[in-house]
Amino acid sequence: MATLQRAPRQDEHRTQHPAKKRWVPKLSTTILFVVLLAIAFVMLLPFLWMLSTSLRTNGDFAANPTSLIPGDFTFRNYLDIWTAIPLGRQLLNTLIFAVTVTVGSVVIDSMAGYALARFDFPGKTVVFIVVVSTLMLPFQATLIPIFKLLTDIDWVNTYQGLIVPRLADAFGIFFMRQFFISLPKDLEDAARIDGAGELRIFARIMAPLAVPAILTVTLFNLLANWNDLLWPLVLTNSADMQTLTVGLSMFKGQNSTDYGLLTTGSILALLPMIIAFLLVQRRFVEGIATTGVK
Repeated sequence: MATLQRAPRQDEHRTQHPAKKRWVPKLSTTILFVVLLAIAFVMLLPFLWMLSTSLRTNGDFAANPTSLIPGDFTFRNYLDIWTAIPLGRQLLNTLIFAVTVTVGSVVIDSMAGYALARFDFPGKTVVFIVVVSTLMLPFQATLIPIFKLLTDIDWVNTYQGLIVPRLADAFGIFFMRQFFISLPKDLEDAARIDGAGELRIFARIMAPLAVPAILTVTLFNLLANWNDLLWPLVLTNSADMQTLTVGLSMFKGQNSTDYGLLTTGSILALLPMIIAFLLVQRRFVEGIATTGVK
């Protein structure tokens, strides 16, 4: 009996060169990795230069300021920075200013954003338009009137003068409003049927659901106030009330700059923000991804 010869299937002809097909994805992945590595190096180059400068003497830096490898390695700058400026006091001032403003902003912004997203009241649209309009107003335009007001009430060079005018910001209100709009209203309606008040609904139901957005606003506020130079520079006139950014600006003079101490202080000021970002990194990305403009 004759046997029937099986005809080759079409997909068998497609697998004639498996090694070549495996090589193409590996090559493209390698090229992409090299490109991303180069971009990351370019982005990190200023920080690497700052770290290298903090570990060099002034003479070594003056001899070769573009080098990333210290020729005269020293930790002296990390010891001298504590006596060159009141670093501990200024670090405490920065912590009090940034943390207090951040906590106050998160509370006020989240409650205002929730009210604009969920409540219906006369002038709601006008209020929202005014809040968003202030985003287009530069801070420098209101600096002099605010400073004059704080001078009249004797709040210059004080903690309350630094903190109170910064306790709320339009971006935080807008950001939280957009997040609350994306949440379903059924949760609030069910809570109202059970007899919960509006404050309890916000604190027990809506705020826990808004944790990613709250952490995002927290990080934005903390970074902005921790690194702020203009506002503390205008409002403080003594070294004991200045923040760390103002203290570090003293190392940059008109004719000379102590780059060793300046970069050392910058690294010490950068470390708390790196730690804060690492702690909330995942939630920060969630807050950006789930908040849209509607």
